[in-house]
Amino acid sequence: MSRLHVVSGKGGTGKTTVAAALALALATEGRRTLLVEVEGRQGIAQLFETEALPYEERKIAVGPASEGAAPWGPSGAPSAGDPARGGGGRRAGGEVHALAIDAERALLDYLQMFYKLGSAGRALKKLGAIDFATTIAPGLRDVLLTGKACEAVRRKDKNGKFVYDAVVMDAPPTGRITRFLNVNDEVAGLAKIGPIHNQAQAVMRVLKSPETAVHLVTLLEEMPVQETADGVEELRAAGIPVGGIVINMTRPALLDNGDLDSAARDARGGVAKALSQAGLGGARRGGLAERLIDPLLEQAREHTERVELERAEHAELTGLGLPTYELELLPEGVDLAGLYHLARDLRKQGPI
Repeated sequence: MSRLHVVSGKGGTGKTTVAAALALALATEGRRTLLVEVEGRQGIAQLFETEALPYEERKIAVGPASEGAAPWGPSGAPSAGDPARGGGGRRAGGEVHALAIDAERALLDYLQMFYKLGSAGRALKKLGAIDFATTIAPGLRDVLLTGKACEAVRRKDKNGKFVYDAVVMDAPPTGRITRFLNVNDEVAGLAKIGPIHNQAQAVMRVLKSPETAVHLVTLLEEMPVQETADGVEELRAAGIPVGGIVINMTRPALLDNGDLDSAARDARGGVAKALSQAGLGGARRGGLAERLIDPLLEQAREHTERVELERAEHAELTGLGLPTYELELLPEGVDLAGLYHLARDLRKQGPI
């Protein structure tokens, strides 16, 4: 069986970006990954700067180059002649395919697979029966969405080799992830026997296997960290394997308390002189340079307070006993080049 990586996180933490970077990071040395979206937001298409994904698996990228492999642009994204852009050259990484799973289409597949309904299934769609079914039985919708991803994990080609080395799922937020994945419990009241019951059990065999890992994305802020801790506890209680914690959008600590204390205690005159030498006014009392000192010290205090809070949140995360990975904040935002940059950072931090 190939490996299933489920990526979740509180809204606003960048879970879709991390899922995409992880799929790229795993697509190395000929390996194939499938990046799956289940929320219908087309976030993957936006990140990879491509058209909206249909309900079919489509190649969207090539993984980052290994050391000394094919040429890459200075930003880390493929250069114009690289296969990731469709040109010539030597392939450096594996392939990233993507799929936006649609619950309605997945149900049609399911009806055809188990009941051979064919055109009758399409008639049900026209009558609105499919929307009705997934509305009154939301657990069924989750079975369909997770089932499609788990099918890709188990799928083999005609030679008996797994089609994908890894499947990465951009999953719902942390507050809903355990219920979304624990589909066996969700459908227990719907069907005790039969195809739906069997499908749910097959899904759970994948989701609770050692080949599955749920990774939680967070920021070094109180609410995302608390939701991450709660999510880890819920997943563990449900028997679903937890992988690692990805701390996203980290920022460097420019000052610590010692630097601030030194500046406040000793360096007012020296700071004024340095500002003056930089062309920011004279160092005399009441001059522009001196007037800049207090605002600068206030910014330093705010920065130091942020650093201390982030250290406390970081300690809480490491206390969960899981591997942690850190991705820096990209000041210009995440474009395609930035995505490759994050993928390289994940690879450098070891297996995930």
